[in-house]
Amino acid sequence: MLDKNKVKLGIAPIAWTNDDMPDLGAENTFEQCISEMALAGFTGCEVGNKYPKDTTVLKKALDLRGMQICNAWFSTFLTTKPYEETEKEFIKHITFLKEMGAKVVGVSEQGHSIQGTDLSIFDDKYVMNDEEWDMLCTGLNKLGKVAKDMGITLTFHHHMGTVVQTAAEIDRLMENTDPELFNLLFDSGHLAYCGEDYMYILKKYIKRIKHVHLKDIRPDVIADVKAKGESFLQGVRKGTFTVPGDGVIDFAPIFDVLAENGYEGYVLVEAEQDPAIANPFEYAVKARKYIAEKAGL
Repeated sequence: MLDKNKVKLGIAPIAWTNDDMPDLGAENTFEQCISEMALAGFTGCEVGNKYPKDTTVLKKALDLRGMQICNAWFSTFLTTKPYEETEKEFIKHITFLKEMGAKVVGVSEQGHSIQGTDLSIFDDKYVMNDEEWDMLCTGLNKLGKVAKDMGITLTFHHHMGTVVQTAAEIDRLMENTDPELFNLLFDSGHLAYCGEDYMYILKKYIKRIKHVHLKDIRPDVIADVKAKGESFLQGVRKGTFTVPGDGVIDFAPIFDVLAENGYEGYVLVEAEQDPAIANPFEYAVKARKYIAEKAGL
C-alpha cells in the first residue's frame, strides 16, 4: 500500500472540460469541476482552460475546497522552433506553478505532434531523425536546469501521437538526458494504448518517475480506432480512455512498484472522455473507490 504521508491523490479537469476539444464539457463550469473533485475525495488537481489565470483568485477557490495545484501541462516545441521561444514561455509557466505551490511540471514535445490533428494515430506518427533527437534532449536538459533553479522538477509526459510515444523512444530519451535535471511522468494509459509494456517502463525508470497519471483504456474502442485509421481525438470522443477500475489495466502491480520504491508525490487520475456520456463526478467517485481499495490512499 502507498504511504498516505508521502503520496497524494489528484485528478485532472480534462474529464469535465477538454482543452483540445472545448465543446466536450463546454457546459461545465470551473467551480463545478473543482467542487466535484473535492466531493469525490481528491485533494490535488492539474490546470484546465477554465481555471482563473489570477493566482489569488485561483488559490481562494481551491483553498475553499481543500484543493491544490500539483502540475500543469506545458507544450515544448524544441524540434520545430528556436529554443529561446520555448524557454521564455516555460519560465512564465513555472512561475505560475511555483506561485500555486506545485512541485513539478509536466512537459510534452509538440513539435511534429499529430495528437491534435485529424491524422491516423496509428499510421501517421512522426519519427525523429538523429539531429532532432539531439535538439530535443539538449533542450530538455536546459529546461530541466531552468526548472531546478526555480525549485520545480521537470517531468516528461510520453504521449500518443507525439515524438516520444513508444518504449524505445522513452529509452532513448532517458539515456540521453541528465538524471539530475530530467525526470519522467509515467502514464499507464498511453503506454497501454500503443501496445507497450507499461510495467517495464515503470520498473526501469522508477527512480526517475516524479509524477504519475492513472489512466485506463478500453481495448475494443482502440481496436476500432486502429481499424478505421482514426485520429487520437476521434478516439477520445469514442471512449478510448477511462478511469482506473473501469478499464482493463490492473493498477495493483503499479501501486506495488511505487510503494516498494518509496515513491513520493502525486498519483493523478487523468481520463479524458465525453462528459455527456461519462459523467465526470460519477467516474471520479468510481476511481476514488478503486484507488482506496487497491492503493490504500
